[in-house]
Amino acid sequence: MDKVRWGVLSTAKIGTNRVIPAMQNGKNCEVSAIASRQLDKAQAVAKELGIAKAFGSYEELISDPAIDAIYNPLPNHLHVSWTIKALKAGKHVLCEKPIGLSSAEGQEIVDEAEKRPQLKVMEAFMYRHHPQWQKARQLIKEGKIGDLRMVQSVFSFFNVNADDIRNKADLGGGGLMDIGCYNVSLSRFIYGSEPKRVCGIMEIDPQFKTDRLVSAILDFGCGTAVFTCSTQLSRYQRVNIFGTEGRVELENINYPVDEESKLWLQRDNDITELSMPKCDHYGIQCDQFSLAIMNDTEVFTPIEDAIANMKVLEAIVQSATDNTWVSLRGS
Repeated sequence: MDKVRWGVLSTAKIGTNRVIPAMQNGKNCEVSAIASRQLDKAQAVAKELGIAKAFGSYEELISDPAIDAIYNPLPNHLHVSWTIKALKAGKHVLCEKPIGLSSAEGQEIVDEAEKRPQLKVMEAFMYRHHPQWQKARQLIKEGKIGDLRMVQSVFSFFNVNADDIRNKADLGGGGLMDIGCYNVSLSRFIYGSEPKRVCGIMEIDPQFKTDRLVSAILDFGCGTAVFTCSTQLSRYQRVNIFGTEGRVELENINYPVDEESKLWLQRDNDITELSMPKCDHYGIQCDQFSLAIMNDTEVFTPIEDAIANMKVLEAIVQSATDNTWVSLRGS
């Protein structure tokens, strides 16, 4: 095939504002269809974005033989069920993070994917595809900061809209699932391993019953990662990666696609600024996933990584609940 023909489940903003335009600008993607539970809504978005087909149900879209792959940006509580339905329909699936509401739920996707090894399935953590993150990881692997000892990160925004899905506990809302998953993922991404134990504290919103402020320590044995995420703090993102001989600082976790990106390498008092031109990491992610389909090669990040990330999130919740360190089995 020249391009992978994509179908998109729902008219969620992450899809219509970011991922679909990225796919349409990509080398290996063609957005062929979009579905909504309201046909008129799907038709309106299809017309606006120049998508050929619009469906009034998700079932119709995943049943379309002209669709090769599904992008699933549905709410967190629908990630697992519709990813599995798409796999059973013979479609490759790129599913938004987090993979589900629990590691046990996510494992259902892994089990289903194992039955269909010809299909690709991956969790959509687009930040890992950004050149700045690739550069940061390269600098650490090359020993530019000496031995890696600590990753420090903050991810926050302020949102008290009761109608926002992020503030609905029963639908998988809360800071840890929405943005804390990035803090955990990037820590594992930089260390290249799993934490042995975690310690977390959590503040629950009295109205929404979601976690609005979470801080945690991840013990990797050779070093630590510390982070704070919040849905009710001023908007901010920052990452500092410390070693025995230097430091790497990234100005964002999720870089804006329309801005130049920067990171800084510090050794003693010498600070080097490294900047890169604007790039769309959503597009890079979708193109690489499509290329894996076209060439039948491995995806950038195996689906098992999504389960490992979810297990850390669960351990943080358990730690905050029990007020103690929690060990991760197998680490």
